[in-house]
Amino acid sequence: MARRPSAPLRQRPRDEKTAVIPPPPTNWPGLDGNAVGCREKLKVLTENYQEVAQVLQDAFEDAILMGVDEAALRQILQDVVAGLVSPKRAR
Repeated sequence: MARRPSAPLRQRPRDEKTAVIPPPPTNWPGLDGNAVGCREKLKVLTENYQEVAQVLQDAFEDAILMGVDEAALRQILQDVVAGLVSPKRAR
């Protein structure tokens, strides 16, 4: 699938039937329990969050429009996140 240019996430009205991707966290917890405070790190974390959210939204919409079951797709995407490998874990 071709990567689409980054764009701000579309804002949708909030009701019981419409999920809305939450904005990036204002505090990113560090390993020491304190919030990450470096402005550059916060900028990168926010940009990464926005990019990942947009890619997931695009992939989700594509799959639904191609006839994939929504509940199954949500589980598949959760499995992808659960399978992410930490760069701190020994390979």
